[in-house]
Amino acid sequence: MLLSCNFVSPTVVRDGPTVAQCWRREPSVAAPIRPSESVLAALRCSRAGHEAVGLCAPETTEGGGKGFAERLRLGRLEEDGLSYKENFIVRCYEVGINKTATVETIANLLQEVGCNHAQSVGFSTDGFATTTTMRELRLIWVTSRMHIEIYKYPAWGDVVEIETWCQGEGKIGTRRDWILKDLTTGLVIGRATSKWVMMNQDTRKLQRVSDEVKEEYLVFCPRTPRLAFPEENDSLKKITKLKDPADYSRLGLVPRRADLDMNQHVNNVTYIGWVLESMPQEIIDTHELETITLDYRRECQHDDMVDSLTSSEPEEILLAERTNGYPSKQHGHGSDHLQFLHFLRLSGTGLEINRGRTIWRKLIR
Repeated sequence: MLLSCNFVSPTVVRDGPTVAQCWRREPSVAAPIRPSESVLAALRCSRAGHEAVGLCAPETTEGGGKGFAERLRLGRLEEDGLSYKENFIVRCYEVGINKTATVETIANLLQEVGCNHAQSVGFSTDGFATTTTMRELRLIWVTSRMHIEIYKYPAWGDVVEIETWCQGEGKIGTRRDWILKDLTTGLVIGRATSKWVMMNQDTRKLQRVSDEVKEEYLVFCPRTPRLAFPEENDSLKKITKLKDPADYSRLGLVPRRADLDMNQHVNNVTYIGWVLESMPQEIIDTHELETITLDYRRECQHDDMVDSLTSSEPEEILLAERTNGYPSKQHGHGSDHLQFLHFLRLSGTGLEINRGRTIWRKLIR
């Protein structure tokens, strides 16, 4: 959510492993960490990181409260105050049929670390990182695009380090990026980027980001634009609208009460699950999701009913589009990859809610 600096050449984040600053003892599958040591070490490290920028919570907070949560989190602002890192242990209920974290788990962790970043610099988490002016004007952030690439899914018990930062995206929105690493090895296992726009909480209409709001978060923006992906990557590619009739469909999906977030609409992670509902089972059995890109066109309410449509894209389009893209250079693409277009619509009116693209790689068993 920070300043756009188009006159400066963006710096693409490199893949080199970094030394973990807050984890002196690497976790071992064979020898579990003793809770007392790991928790105390994490608290000391988290406190030190916050104190470096003068944002640490008070030592005592009656009844727990926000200050207590701040001290318990395995997260901290970096020394320059322009990005935030947090460590997460993958839990048993966060893994799927392949015994690894699901893409919904990954998306939820991205959202969590983004909110914790906002809270660590003093923004409110009531409405997902709203500034003082935004709260006064009844404005909230809503997702307009999400792009996630997973190179290696973490398994149950793995520790993932997620770094996030924000910057401006023109006059109408902001951008948030993430890098995911395996904390044990330091290797990059995933990247993500997103675009956000402001909406009036009462009228549900989009609104331009004012200079007054920009001034409130400008100080937390990297001085030079920093991108998780090169500009030619798939994260910026236009998603073609899926044509009817679709190859596969799942009709009449209904939001659960648990799908609603604090902004009173269906949370953006729920759309990922809806998109995957119309994927053919034979692909789920033989492939795993590598890349997902979603364009959010319309918010969904609790009383709406949703149709999920999916069609495959020709392989020649996949190969042509990814010749110069980031993953093709490092991870390779070929006949073992499949690409699909997705479309979510309101069941009654057919109005577009969301369109997406996914790329799947063959499972290695």
